[in-house]
Amino acid sequence: MTRLYGGVETGGTWCVCALARGPREIVAEDQFPTRDPASTLEQIIGFFAAQPEAAAIGIGSFGPVDLDVSSPTWGYVTTTPKPGWQHAAVGSVVRDRLGVPVAFDTDVNAAAVAEARWGAGEGADTVCYLTVGTGIGAGLIAGGHPWHGLVHPEAGHMRVPHDRERDPFAGSCPMHGDCWEGLAAGSAMAARWGEPPERLGDDHPAWPLEAEYLALGIVNLILTVSPERVVLGGGVLEHPRLLDMVRRRVPELIAGYLEPPELGVAVDSYIVPAALGDRAGVLGAIALAQDL
Repeated sequence: MTRLYGGVETGGTWCVCALARGPREIVAEDQFPTRDPASTLEQIIGFFAAQPEAAAIGIGSFGPVDLDVSSPTWGYVTTTPKPGWQHAAVGSVVRDRLGVPVAFDTDVNAAAVAEARWGAGEGADTVCYLTVGTGIGAGLIAGGHPWHGLVHPEAGHMRVPHDRERDPFAGSCPMHGDCWEGLAAGSAMAARWGEPPERLGDDHPAWPLEAEYLALGIVNLILTVSPERVVLGGGVLEHPRLLDMVRRRVPELIAGYLEPPELGVAVDSYIVPAALGDRAGVLGAIALAQDL
């Protein structure tokens, strides 16, 4: 019988746990609010303790996190703005309490693994998965594995051009003001316009501005990482016209400097919508466990 693997997505609002043999064979699953670290971890451990033993468990966590396996704080959430979670141990607690190997990564890297392996990035060796919701996060996959370095990608906090005449909004990021997330995340849209994105009409001026910011950031990622596919997800991208506006603007910003068809006539097959929806995080965590 195929071995069982556990997956955990600890999001800023919700936590999802699953036990599975693969992406299409989920044996057990639960979802509950992400509260304080102690009670949330107890619920995670309780879920797996009540199931058949997993060969390994993968965790995709909101961050920033410590991914250095030689660090005494490996598996910790570090400088997150989420109250009560600063420098909270997560991966090591689950590993030690359940006595199973644990893979630990960011939630967006986990989602990127799932989309690259089983979703909209399938068949591409290098994939950039971008989620635009309350915040902005990017997961980078190369050779089937998440990109790590000094820490992990935090593309949502890179700088993009800010035309203050067109957009006098100061930005909403508590750390950096008008970084990409501070200008283009769903929370930034709500702060700028006084309404959340889902309440803004199709002809609202918010959408061309949002498309401009998203295209600027995506161009930075294309020029830096050169992914073979860009996968877009998150609640803000559910607006029916936004993806097409971004697809039109990216080649304009590239301005002929690069000439592959993916940045021209084939852009619709290069910048693509995510396929796995809100299941990408927990499925990616399962994939991380399988890779152990």
